[in-house]
Amino acid sequence: MLAFLLWCILLFFCWPLALAVLILYPIVWLILLPFRILGFAVEGVLELLKAIILFPARLLRGPRRAF
Repeated sequence: MLAFLLWCILLFFCWPLALAVLILYPIVWLILLPFRILGFAVEGVLELLKAIILFPARLLRGPRRAF
């Protein structure tokens, strides 16, 4: 909602720039999409490595109580 209000203010003060932003935003989003997907993949690999490294400590800790 805040982004829309800021865009409306930009439209009021400088409409050519606001229209350029409106047209270029989806293009920039599409260009940045592969980096977002790569970020999810890297985060998943790091979480897997963390789980593998911490697994022996979880085994030694034993079962948790239900209290």
